[in-house]
Amino acid sequence: MLSLCNSHTLSFLKPQFKPIFHIPNLNFKPPFSYKCLSITSNHSAATTQIDMVRTKDGIYTAKPQKVVILWDLDNKPPRGPPYDAAISLKNLALRFGEVVDFSAYANRHAFIHLPKWVVNERRERKSRDILEKKGVIRPSELYVCGVCGRKCRTNLDLKKHFRSLHEREREKKLNRMKGLKGKKRQKFKERYISGNFKYNEAAKELITPKSGYGLAGELRRAGVFVKTVEDKPQAADWAVKRQMMHSMSRGVDWIVLVSDDSDFREMLRKAREGNLGTVVVGDMDRALGSVADLWVSWVGVENGEVSDEDLVPRRRSEGEGSGDGGFGGEGDLDSVLDELVGVRSKFNELSVEEEELGSFNYDDDSEGEDDDYFSDSEDEETGRDYRYF
Repeated sequence: MLSLCNSHTLSFLKPQFKPIFHIPNLNFKPPFSYKCLSITSNHSAATTQIDMVRTKDGIYTAKPQKVVILWDLDNKPPRGPPYDAAISLKNLALRFGEVVDFSAYANRHAFIHLPKWVVNERRERKSRDILEKKGVIRPSELYVCGVCGRKCRTNLDLKKHFRSLHEREREKKLNRMKGLKGKKRQKFKERYISGNFKYNEAAKELITPKSGYGLAGELRRAGVFVKTVEDKPQAADWAVKRQMMHSMSRGVDWIVLVSDDSDFREMLRKAREGNLGTVVVGDMDRALGSVADLWVSWVGVENGEVSDEDLVPRRRSEGEGSGDGGFGGEGDLDSVLDELVGVRSKFNELSVEEEELGSFNYDDDSEGEDDDYFSDSEDEETGRDYRYF
């Protein structure tokens, strides 16, 4: 019986060892975003959560804040080229975070109206063309066609060449596109109509629009969603308010409003109560500047003269904007209270010593100094916290 129990028959009784290590999956991506905790107060242990997002390089960085730009064109039209004004606004908003929406609202009169600077430019161009045609003025360089590269002596010759050749070719392509349908029509339009950038750029300088000065087209070229509202009083204001409410429900962090209309005071107040940062771009720091967190000059934005010092927000009271944003803090309040208690105690000790000496009298200078001190402390208490960018 024991002879049958050899090594071959009892092989199943031997323990079999398996490797316990495993090769990690290097392509694993966590299905969640990490969050960090940071202490924001000196005396209290209040913490805030910072959302971390993984970049393409695999590095976790802080999630950028969302910014929405709302432009009331009826109240605040551009004073110069619309494309440059829109780009300047976008660059200003990019200092606060990522621009997720950029929209402008106006009625049809804003797109038909000719500003004074447009009228002056057209008059100067017309008088210059007449002088060039008569030979009084000779241009330093020849005029070059932006489509074919042909050189002309005067601007009128260039316009004549553009209309007789390129504009006629454009009309032929438009007539041909009308006979196409479906995908063929879409491909033809992308290639010969909307995709012909040379013609579009040259037409802006040589062809005068029948109405307006191309405001909507220039804003769309800068990436702005242009909405034409009805010809009713306050129609643009209601459209901006609806878009502002929609942006607040989407969870944005900053709202940049380009307007001086006092009707937006209540909406800005609601946005601040919802812990949203508000920036007003306008000409007068009265109606909306006192309600918003930050007011920026419209002239400075158009000229690109806004510095980092101009982007320091206003002070918020303790009841406004309670949240993780950090407009209010308890650390500075505790320090101010400690200073007040210390000064009170020193003042009482001094009064007791002078009473013992029998020479304690109230003086006008001492009262003035005491009042000045407490007025400074009240200023520090009301405006004790800032948000930096």
